[in-house]
Amino acid sequence: MKLWDKGFTIDKQIEQFTVGNDREIDIHIAKYDVIASKAHAKMLQKIGIITVEELVDLLSGLKVLEDQIENGSFVIDAQFEDVHSKIEFELTKQLGEVGKKIHTARSRNDQVLVALHLYFKDNLLDVKAKTKTFFETLLQLADTHKEKLLPGYTHLQVAMPSSFGLWFSAYAELLIDDVYLLNAAIKTVDQNPLGSAAGYGSSFPIDRNITTQEMGFETLKYNVVAAQMSRGKSERTIAATLGSLANTMSRFAMDVCLYMSQNFGFITFPDELTTGSSIMPHKKNPDVFELIRGKCNKIQALQTEMILITNNLPSGYHRDFQLLKENTIAAFEELKTILDIFNYAIQQIVVKDIDLNDDKYKYLFTVDNINNLVVDGMSFREAYQKIGGQVQAGTYKPDMSKEHSHIGSIHNLCLDDIRAKFPE
Repeated sequence: MKLWDKGFTIDKQIEQFTVGNDREIDIHIAKYDVIASKAHAKMLQKIGIITVEELVDLLSGLKVLEDQIENGSFVIDAQFEDVHSKIEFELTKQLGEVGKKIHTARSRNDQVLVALHLYFKDNLLDVKAKTKTFFETLLQLADTHKEKLLPGYTHLQVAMPSSFGLWFSAYAELLIDDVYLLNAAIKTVDQNPLGSAAGYGSSFPIDRNITTQEMGFETLKYNVVAAQMSRGKSERTIAATLGSLANTMSRFAMDVCLYMSQNFGFITFPDELTTGSSIMPHKKNPDVFELIRGKCNKIQALQTEMILITNNLPSGYHRDFQLLKENTIAAFEELKTILDIFNYAIQQIVVKDIDLNDDKYKYLFTVDNINNLVVDGMSFREAYQKIGGQVQAGTYKPDMSKEHSHIGSIHNLCLDDIRAKFPE
């Protein structure tokens, strides 16, 4: 049941340790191994390694497995090391000797690498699409609540007037920066590594352009050693990218938790989106946002893990690379869920009316009032000292009438410009 079987039995304890969780993890890349196997079979036929009839049989057998994967009936049984050995076994069971030919001119390293590249590409595009949905939700919320003022804070002290429109659209525009990184990561993995075999190519006259075209890669990773060395480099790039997006959402989730507390009281959510306490009947806890925050922080830790596993590894394949797969795939699956639940929950936010005449917001407009004096002809330093003196003397009375009109400010959110800026 092993692609590398040479007729002897490996120690069971060693086998369990080296296989690890591959069987469970590989379900996520099963369909991509089939895609790569179909492309590889077509290439083998075009260079004369297999016949047209054998190709038809292989494609038929792979279609059966593809359908099983699609409908959820495909299982990687305990006797198999991974998805690659399972697929070759099933092809051989269906087709006999023809099934054994699918591994010609490729290595298991090769199979893992190309399946992961395809998985990474698909899932980066999926994350990008979900980010776009979240982005549009935030811009819609910004437009809906653009007239509602919100106290702005520096050092967690009341600082200057902000607005819910400014708050929502700030996180929307930060998502654009994350998409720049997503696009860079997509470009990094959109290079076909198939044909590197065990890392040094093949003596068969394979045509790597054929598989590149068949699998929809933008280009090749031409150098076979470079292709093998992309293992680890791709994961580090992806971890940094997912971590950036997770950071944006973690900070946003923290704002939500903060603004929902009674001490701020700026927002709330329907009871159905919150949880209670087993002993305090008044509690209305933002658990979903706390878990988003925690899960996003966990994803941000992935980059350190990827760096430490791969740092200073020499060229060529090393079994350490197996350890990259589990948590990278888990991070993708977790982040997609987070994007979906955040988008779902934030649409149900209830924005409260904030009484800016409350004494604790008394100094929110000091900067605006200084600026009014400057417009009337006073120097900024003199105006600062005048308003500062009033604050110290307790005689300051806020004037809330001044508008902020410059690009990207409270009364000029530039939502259409932010929307147009999102990378397509």
